[in-house]
Amino acid sequence: VLCGNNHKPVGILWPLEGHHRQAARMDAQLAAPAPMRKRLWREIVQAKISWQAHALTQVGEPATLLQPLLSKVKSGDPANIEAQAARRYWPRLFGKSFLRDQDGEGINSLLNYGYAILRAATARAIIATGLHPGLGMHHQNQYNTMRLVDDLMEPYRPCIDLAVWRLWRADHLEVDAEAKRTLAHVLYQDFTTSHGTSPLIHTLQRLAFSLSQVYSKESEHLDIALPDHGKKQQRAKRIQNDVDDGDV
Repeated sequence: VLCGNNHKPVGILWPLEGHHRQAARMDAQLAAPAPMRKRLWREIVQAKISWQAHALTQVGEPATLLQPLLSKVKSGDPANIEAQAARRYWPRLFGKSFLRDQDGEGINSLLNYGYAILRAATARAIIATGLHPGLGMHHQNQYNTMRLVDDLMEPYRPCIDLAVWRLWRADHLEVDAEAKRTLAHVLYQDFTTSHGTSPLIHTLQRLAFSLSQVYSKESEHLDIALPDHGKKQQRAKRIQNDVDDGDV
Protein backbone atom coordinates (compact mmCIF):
# COMPACT_ATOMS: atom_id res chain seq x y z
CA VAL A 1 0.00 0.00 0.00
CA LEU A 2 1.37 3.40 -1.02
CA CYS A 3 0.57 6.40 1.19
CA GLY A 4 0.51 10.15 0.53
CA ASN A 5 1.97 12.95 2.64
CA ASN A 6 -1.00 12.79 5.02
CA HIS A 7 -0.32 9.06 5.61
CA LYS A 8 -3.57 8.05 3.90
CA PRO A 9 -3.33 5.21 1.31
CA VAL A 10 -3.35 6.45 -2.29
CA GLY A 11 -2.46 3.25 -4.15
CA ILE A 12 -2.03 -0.48 -3.83
CA LEU A 13 0.17 -3.07 -5.57
CA TRP A 14 -1.76 -6.28 -6.09
CA PRO A 15 -0.67 -9.57 -7.72
CA LEU A 16 -3.26 -10.70 -10.28
CA GLU A 17 -2.94 -14.32 -9.16
CA GLY A 18 -2.45 -13.95 -5.43
CA HIS A 19 -4.56 -16.92 -4.37
CA HIS A 20 -5.36 -20.26 -6.05
CA ARG A 21 -9.12 -19.89 -5.30
CA GLN A 22 -9.28 -16.18 -5.98
CA ALA A 23 -11.92 -16.36 -8.73
CA ALA A 24 -14.23 -18.67 -6.76
CA ARG A 25 -13.98 -16.55 -3.64
CA MET A 26 -14.67 -13.35 -5.52
CA ASP A 27 -17.72 -14.99 -7.11
CA ALA A 28 -19.00 -15.87 -3.63
CA GLN A 29 -18.17 -12.36 -2.43
CA LEU A 30 -20.16 -10.79 -5.27
CA ALA A 31 -23.09 -13.12 -4.60
CA ALA A 32 -23.26 -12.41 -0.85
CA PRO A 33 -26.87 -11.35 -0.10
CA ALA A 34 -27.67 -8.14 1.75
CA PRO A 35 -28.99 -9.90 4.91
CA MET A 36 -25.67 -11.74 5.25
CA ARG A 37 -23.65 -8.55 4.83
CA LYS A 38 -25.82 -6.75 7.38
CA ARG A 39 -25.40 -9.58 9.88
CA LEU A 40 -21.64 -9.50 9.42
CA TRP A 41 -21.58 -5.74 9.91
CA ARG A 42 -23.33 -6.17 13.24
CA GLU A 43 -20.53 -8.50 14.35
CA ILE A 44 -17.95 -5.93 13.24
CA VAL A 45 -19.65 -3.08 15.14
CA GLN A 46 -20.09 -5.13 18.30
CA ALA A 47 -16.43 -6.12 18.25
CA LYS A 48 -15.35 -2.51 17.70
CA ILE A 49 -17.40 -1.30 20.66
CA SER A 50 -15.93 -4.09 22.80
CA TRP A 51 -12.41 -2.92 21.93
CA GLN A 52 -13.36 0.70 22.56
CA ALA A 53 -14.64 -0.28 26.00
CA HIS A 54 -11.40 -2.15 26.63
CA ALA A 55 -9.34 0.89 25.58
CA LEU A 56 -11.26 3.05 28.05
CA THR A 57 -10.54 0.63 30.90
CA GLN A 58 -6.84 0.79 30.01
CA VAL A 59 -6.84 4.57 30.52
CA GLY A 60 -8.83 4.46 33.76
CA GLU A 61 -12.31 5.07 32.37
CA PRO A 62 -15.29 2.74 33.01
CA ALA A 63 -16.20 0.22 30.31
CA THR A 64 -19.83 0.63 31.39
CA LEU A 65 -19.94 3.78 29.26
CA LEU A 66 -20.06 1.58 26.16
CA GLN A 67 -20.98 -1.96 27.14
CA PRO A 68 -24.76 -1.28 27.33
CA LEU A 69 -24.64 -0.38 23.63
CA LEU A 70 -23.54 -3.88 22.56
CA SER A 71 -27.02 -5.39 22.85
CA LYS A 72 -28.52 -2.47 20.90
CA VAL A 73 -26.59 -3.21 17.71
CA LYS A 74 -28.98 -4.79 15.21
CA SER A 75 -28.35 -6.32 11.81
CA GLY A 76 -26.87 -3.61 9.58
CA ASP A 77 -26.73 -1.22 12.58
CA PRO A 78 -29.72 0.83 11.36
CA ALA A 79 -29.70 2.97 14.53
CA ASN A 80 -26.00 3.80 13.95
CA ILE A 81 -24.95 2.60 17.39
CA GLU A 82 -21.37 2.77 16.10
CA ALA A 83 -21.63 6.59 15.95
CA GLN A 84 -23.31 6.74 19.37
CA ALA A 85 -20.40 4.78 20.83
CA ALA A 86 -17.91 7.14 19.17
CA ARG A 87 -19.57 10.17 20.78
CA ARG A 88 -19.06 8.60 24.20
CA TYR A 89 -15.62 7.20 23.43
CA TRP A 90 -13.49 10.05 22.03
CA PRO A 91 -14.09 12.63 24.83
CA ARG A 92 -13.23 10.03 27.46
CA LEU A 93 -10.09 8.93 25.65
CA PHE A 94 -8.53 12.26 24.61
CA GLY A 95 -10.56 14.85 26.50
CA LYS A 96 -13.71 16.85 25.82
CA SER A 97 -11.95 19.29 23.50
CA PHE A 98 -10.72 16.58 21.12
CA LEU A 99 -12.26 16.42 17.65
CA ARG A 100 -11.40 13.68 15.18
CA ASP A 101 -10.03 15.40 12.06
CA GLN A 102 -8.40 13.43 9.24
CA ASP A 103 -6.45 16.54 8.25
CA GLY A 104 -5.53 17.54 11.80
CA GLU A 105 -2.15 17.62 13.50
CA GLY A 106 -0.91 16.15 16.76
CA ILE A 107 -3.14 13.33 18.00
CA ASN A 108 -4.98 13.25 14.68
CA SER A 109 -1.78 12.88 12.65
CA LEU A 110 -0.69 9.99 14.86
CA LEU A 111 -4.09 8.34 14.45
CA ASN A 112 -3.89 8.80 10.68
CA TYR A 113 -0.49 7.14 10.51
CA GLY A 114 -1.55 4.28 12.79
CA TYR A 115 -4.71 3.67 10.78
CA ALA A 116 -2.68 3.67 7.56
CA ILE A 117 -0.52 0.87 9.00
CA LEU A 118 -3.60 -1.08 10.10
CA ARG A 119 -5.26 -0.50 6.73
CA ALA A 120 -2.21 -1.77 4.85
CA ALA A 121 -2.05 -4.94 6.96
CA THR A 122 -5.78 -5.52 6.50
CA ALA A 123 -5.52 -5.04 2.74
CA ARG A 124 -2.70 -7.56 2.57
CA ALA A 125 -4.75 -10.09 4.56
CA ILE A 126 -7.79 -9.65 2.32
CA ILE A 127 -5.83 -10.00 -0.91
CA ALA A 128 -3.91 -13.03 0.40
CA THR A 129 -7.26 -14.66 1.16
CA GLY A 130 -8.44 -14.21 -2.43
CA LEU A 131 -11.11 -11.58 -1.76
CA HIS A 132 -11.44 -8.21 -3.51
CA PRO A 133 -10.66 -5.24 -1.24
CA GLY A 134 -13.07 -2.95 -3.08
CA LEU A 135 -16.21 -5.05 -2.55
CA GLY A 136 -17.37 -4.01 0.90
CA MET A 137 -19.99 -5.44 3.21
CA HIS A 138 -21.02 -2.02 4.61
CA HIS A 139 -18.92 0.85 3.28
CA GLN A 140 -20.45 1.90 -0.05
CA ASN A 141 -18.60 5.06 -1.09
CA GLN A 142 -18.19 4.70 -4.86
CA TYR A 143 -14.87 6.57 -4.71
CA ASN A 144 -13.36 4.26 -2.08
CA THR A 145 -11.30 1.53 -3.73
CA MET A 146 -10.75 -0.39 -0.46
CA ARG A 147 -14.22 -0.58 1.05
CA LEU A 148 -13.81 -4.10 2.43
CA VAL A 149 -10.52 -3.07 4.02
CA ASP A 150 -12.29 -0.26 5.85
CA ASP A 151 -14.96 -2.73 6.97
CA LEU A 152 -12.60 -5.34 8.42
CA MET A 153 -10.16 -2.98 10.11
CA GLU A 154 -12.90 -1.32 12.20
CA PRO A 155 -12.73 -3.64 15.26
CA TYR A 156 -9.03 -2.99 15.73
CA ARG A 157 -8.95 0.79 15.38
CA PRO A 158 -9.12 1.16 19.20
CA CYS A 159 -5.83 -0.75 19.45
CA ILE A 160 -4.22 2.06 17.45
CA ASP A 161 -6.11 4.61 19.54
CA LEU A 162 -4.62 3.18 22.74
CA ALA A 163 -1.08 3.32 21.33
CA VAL A 164 -1.66 6.95 20.34
CA TRP A 165 -3.02 7.71 23.81
CA ARG A 166 0.23 6.44 25.34
CA LEU A 167 2.27 8.63 22.98
CA TRP A 168 0.04 11.61 23.82
CA ARG A 169 0.44 11.05 27.56
CA ALA A 170 4.21 11.03 27.02
CA ASP A 171 3.94 14.40 25.20
CA HIS A 172 4.99 12.71 21.97
CA LEU A 173 2.82 14.20 19.22
CA GLU A 174 5.18 14.14 16.23
CA VAL A 175 5.00 11.44 13.58
CA ASP A 176 8.71 10.71 13.84
CA ALA A 177 10.69 7.49 13.69
CA GLU A 178 9.94 6.59 17.31
CA ALA A 179 6.21 7.15 16.91
CA LYS A 180 6.18 5.14 13.69
CA ARG A 181 7.91 2.21 15.43
CA THR A 182 5.45 2.38 18.31
CA LEU A 183 2.41 2.35 16.02
CA ALA A 184 3.81 -0.37 13.74
CA HIS A 185 4.45 -2.52 16.81
CA VAL A 186 0.68 -2.80 17.38
CA LEU A 187 0.59 -5.29 14.49
CA TYR A 188 2.78 -7.65 16.52
CA GLN A 189 0.90 -7.51 19.81
CA ASP A 190 -0.74 -10.80 20.77
CA PHE A 191 -4.50 -11.23 20.37
CA THR A 192 -6.72 -14.19 21.20
CA THR A 193 -9.18 -15.81 18.79
CA SER A 194 -10.90 -19.18 18.65
CA HIS A 195 -7.65 -20.54 17.15
CA GLY A 196 -5.47 -19.39 20.03
CA THR A 197 -3.11 -16.48 20.57
CA SER A 198 -1.20 -14.82 17.74
CA PRO A 199 -0.04 -11.35 16.63
CA LEU A 200 -2.60 -8.92 15.27
CA ILE A 201 -1.14 -9.24 11.76
CA HIS A 202 -2.05 -12.95 11.80
CA THR A 203 -5.38 -12.23 13.50
CA LEU A 204 -6.29 -10.05 10.51
CA GLN A 205 -5.52 -12.94 8.19
CA ARG A 206 -7.83 -15.22 10.18
CA LEU A 207 -10.55 -12.59 10.09
CA ALA A 208 -10.27 -12.28 6.30
CA PHE A 209 -10.22 -16.05 5.89
CA SER A 210 -13.28 -16.46 8.12
CA LEU A 211 -15.10 -13.91 5.94
CA SER A 212 -14.31 -15.95 2.83
CA GLN A 213 -15.74 -19.00 4.61
CA VAL A 214 -18.94 -17.13 5.47
CA TYR A 215 -19.27 -15.98 1.86
CA SER A 216 -18.83 -19.58 0.66
CA LYS A 217 -21.30 -20.80 3.33
CA GLU A 218 -18.69 -22.89 5.13
CA SER A 219 -19.13 -20.88 8.33
CA GLU A 220 -21.69 -18.62 10.02
CA HIS A 221 -19.59 -16.10 11.93
CA LEU A 222 -16.44 -14.03 11.64
CA ASP A 223 -13.38 -14.99 13.66
CA ILE A 224 -12.77 -11.70 15.48
CA ALA A 225 -10.43 -11.38 18.43
CA LEU A 226 -12.09 -9.81 21.46
CA PRO A 227 -10.55 -8.25 24.60
CA ASP A 228 -10.61 -10.27 27.81
CA HIS A 229 -13.75 -8.61 29.18
CA GLY A 230 -15.59 -9.40 25.95
CA LYS A 231 -14.71 -13.06 25.47
CA LYS A 232 -17.26 -14.29 27.99
CA GLN A 233 -19.93 -12.31 26.16
CA GLN A 234 -18.99 -13.53 22.68
CA ARG A 235 -21.03 -16.74 22.72
CA ALA A 236 -24.01 -15.03 24.36
CA LYS A 237 -23.96 -12.27 21.74
CA ARG A 238 -23.80 -14.76 18.89
CA ILE A 239 -26.72 -16.73 20.31
CA GLN A 240 -28.74 -13.53 20.68
CA ASN A 241 -27.77 -12.47 17.16
CA ASP A 242 -28.98 -15.82 15.82
CA VAL A 243 -32.25 -15.39 17.72
CA ASP A 244 -32.71 -11.92 16.24
CA ASP A 245 -32.09 -13.31 12.75
CA GLY A 246 -34.50 -16.21 13.30
CA ASP A 247 -31.74 -18.85 13.14
CA VAL A 248 -32.50 -20.21 16.63
